[in-house]
Amino acid sequence: MCLAIPGKIIKKIDNEQAEVLLGKVKKLIRVSLLPEVKDGDYVLVHAGYAITKVDFQQANEIEQAWEELES
Repeated sequence: MCLAIPGKIIKKIDNEQAEVLLGKVKKLIRVSLLPEVKDGDYVLVHAGYAITKVDFQQANEIEQAWEELES
């Protein structure tokens, strides 16, 4: 089973790395599996890697589910 967190690409540095906003935290992640992502895209992040691109609605639904689990 894979647990992934949705994040928004803030700044793509190159085809290997990007700065992403995960909730309220900025992190540097690897985007080498998804070299087509660009600033403003939403991705699912697992173990420091963007593993798939999602749209805003999907990212929002996943984030809400995580918040429900935390409470």
